[in-house]
Amino acid sequence: MIRTLILFVLLSLAGTSIASVDVKGVRMWPAPDNTRLVFDLGAPAAHTLFSLKGPDRIVIDLKGSQFPGKLPSFDYSNTRIRAIRYAQHKKDQLRFVIDLKSAVRPKSFVLKPQGEYGHRLVVDLFHDEQHSKKTTKKPYVPSHSGNRDVIVAIDAGHGGEDPGALGRRGTREKDVVLAIARQLEQMVRRESGMKPLMIRTGDYYIGLKQRVEMARRKNADLFISIHADAFRNGKARGTSVFVLSERGASSEVAKFLAESENRADLIGGVSLEDKDDLLKMVLMDMVKNSTVEDSHDVAGRVLKSLKGVNRLHKNRVEQAGFRVLKAPDMPSILVETAFISNPEEERKLRSSRHQKKLAKAILKGIRGYFHANPPPGSLLALRPQKHTISSGDTLSSIADRYRVSIRSIKHSNDLKSNSLRVGETLQIPYS
Repeated sequence: MIRTLILFVLLSLAGTSIASVDVKGVRMWPAPDNTRLVFDLGAPAAHTLFSLKGPDRIVIDLKGSQFPGKLPSFDYSNTRIRAIRYAQHKKDQLRFVIDLKSAVRPKSFVLKPQGEYGHRLVVDLFHDEQHSKKTTKKPYVPSHSGNRDVIVAIDAGHGGEDPGALGRRGTREKDVVLAIARQLEQMVRRESGMKPLMIRTGDYYIGLKQRVEMARRKNADLFISIHADAFRNGKARGTSVFVLSERGASSEVAKFLAESENRADLIGGVSLEDKDDLLKMVLMDMVKNSTVEDSHDVAGRVLKSLKGVNRLHKNRVEQAGFRVLKAPDMPSILVETAFISNPEEERKLRSSRHQKKLAKAILKGIRGYFHANPPPGSLLALRPQKHTISSGDTLSSIADRYRVSIRSIKHSNDLKSNSLRVGETLQIPYS
């Protein structure tokens, strides 16, 4: 009798656990080259995914799951999706079918709880194979015609299911930084000799590594990542500009912010560490070291310019291990426009007028950097420049700064010796 009762209880428990995992909701994030679907789960659930032809569709089976809710009214116009439907396929299996307009390459992975999110099943539907190809920046060969624009990659942080930091009034970092990035994009486009490259153009997530790869694919001359983060102390305030540090952060706040930003891939995707061999690591370090000085140069100019718009958190360029700055072959900086966790700064960040001021200040720093360091073969490199001699200047230091020879400076200015006078102006020849 007791054995029969125990067996009955076990069978009853087994029966109630057939559909024990609830699908709490489904979210969709269209991007230019893919569409991401996120299934929010009440607990971990095993899944299978496969493609079918005639017509094209993707099938996702979730074991031991049920969907007590209903699908949102998604707008499929900018996606490869025609419709999404679901049904209880078996007693212990929930099936979602994604009807497609054309074939895609699906990829799925699960994410553990992180921040405000619980267990998730993420399904990416890629439009092409570009994302899977390893991108390397081709060596740039200077153009003698000098007819190319300088390319400025503008990266608005976060996006999609990753809102970034949140202000007390509900301001989302992803919205604020995209607005600032768009302002900067318009200003760079109007700048003679420069061209903007927007990394994120809408509300969708891009992996940290992929952001850099997109810039490298287009041979960007500069990478700027824009953020408005939060700190555990709501009184923290001020603007900061960061460059990459492999050896540790320059302050407690820098370390905290870098860890916060790097966690974005745990929210938006899977973080995969590179497995480079020793030779490749050595070569990358050699290239990286050549851009460290340039990154500090442009960061310093941007920081100085931002001082006129907002109070600075630190009066120097800071260093931290931001994964998004790991571009070995182009100068890269990260701008923390303000602390969205500070009520006063959150109010300013919500203002389109203040956003425009921030973008204008960033542009001023960019302009100063490129006019002093025009990339070879660019339109900026063909323009004669002027340099006012200050105390401590030498022909050697000026030649290094503008990447020209001492002989060409002397020839352009009809100098008979290496002597310089403070206050005089030199014509800097084409590089």
